Amino acid sequence: MTEREIAVAVITKTNEKGFGNIVLRQCLGRHKGLSRVQRAFVTELVNGTFRNLIRIDYIIGRFSSVKTNKMKPLILNVLRISVYQLLFMDKVPTSAAINEACELVKKKGFKNLTGFVNGVLRNIDRNINKIPYPNMEKEPVRYLSVMYSYPEDIIKYWLESHTFDEVLALCKENLKTPKVTAAVNTLKISDDELIAKLRDEGSYAAKAKVGRGIIALSKTSDMTESEPFKKGYFHIMDQSSFMSVRILDPKAGEKILDVCAAPGGKSFLAAYMMENRGEIVSRDIYPHKIKLVESGAKRLGIDIIKTENLSGEVFKEEDAEVFDRVLVDAPCSGLGLLKRKPDIKYNKTLDDIKALAEVQRKILEVSQKYVKPGGVLVYSTCTVSPLENEDNVNWFLKNFDFEAWDISDCLPQNIECSTLKDGYINITPFMWGGDGFFVAKFRKR
Repeated sequence: MTEREIAVAVITKTNEKGFGNIVLRQCLGRHKGLSRVQRAFVTELVNGTFRNLIRIDYIIGRFSSVKTNKMKPLILNVLRISVYQLLFMDKVPTSAAINEACELVKKKGFKNLTGFVNGVLRNIDRNINKIPYPNMEKEPVRYLSVMYSYPEDIIKYWLESHTFDEVLALCKENLKTPKVTAAVNTLKISDDELIAKLRDEGSYAAKAKVGRGIIALSKTSDMTESEPFKKGYFHIMDQSSFMSVRILDPKAGEKILDVCAAPGGKSFLAAYMMENRGEIVSRDIYPHKIKLVESGAKRLGIDIIKTENLSGEVFKEEDAEVFDRVLVDAPCSGLGLLKRKPDIKYNKTLDDIKALAEVQRKILEVSQKYVKPGGVLVYSTCTVSPLENEDNVNWFLKNFDFEAWDISDCLPQNIECSTLKDGYINITPFMWGGDGFFVAKFRKR
């Protein structure tokens, strides 16, 4: 299969089943012969198309006699990746984008539609700088929806709690390619030693913005194939997620509970910070995800993690008030992950968000019972959503015997945020180029 053929297959399957990042990883895994450049091209086509899908469909709709919802999925997805190339990939010649699209349509048994595909794409190419978009002043919601490819309901939801300029900045940031960062396994190696080893392999590695224990990577392909990864010197972890464990602040010898642990990154980082002394109980509702935690801990040389297959909504009575610190990284709408999982935004409704907020409250209600008097609970989500974040903090403080904990000392000194003394932070995607994240810290009275 060609790179474009693989990209179309991933997009088509994602639209049917969801989980675009998983589909992409599995598909690339089946095509071992692809070079690093080819794999990067497929990834760019898939993620770039999803990041800009509403805008791309808007453009196709203006130049096609057939509505997009009436097209065969394969034809529509061939047009989508081709428009993405025409609009955003300057290094791809126009002739290559259009000719390869026609060849792919022919190869897939739709020879009679090659003329249609060719005509639509050539018409778009001729008029690409003259496309009339919605007016920002007259139709602000539609403008943001079309130009930055968000469903209008999400734009309206964000505008309830943010200014137009704030939402615009958020939309723009989420169109960027995500940065890759790795948590350093300080049980085995230092930051500087790991940076040197990765550079020796040809990857670019440098210190990350949020301080020690995490490094920034680029010019990478599959880091799981690198020798430092195989030797357990690091695990991939976003800077924002990293900060949630820094805010938890686990200490050597303590007993920690990670309520929704899989795939294990936060438990692993907690073990590094605890010098592999104490106990971490890592729970998850899915048995196959528990295995990911166990295999990761083994690779990293961590032996203080104990896994349990248990839902966060189910209370384990014998564990009442036995944990020094409890981390609740709750299931959420994922609207902070749109750089790396751009397809998420097309599958979330306001009803979904409200339902998730209720699930989060059930998990918090159970989890607070595990905290020792004087102990700590940290609540985090990977979303930009007041219903799931600030509203849940206010509900929690109102209903349980906890107080907010000042987190000023847990964050890099250059971070300015007015809510740190109130015990929480909204980590925006443009704060240090990572995921959007929310973290709140409470102490049991």
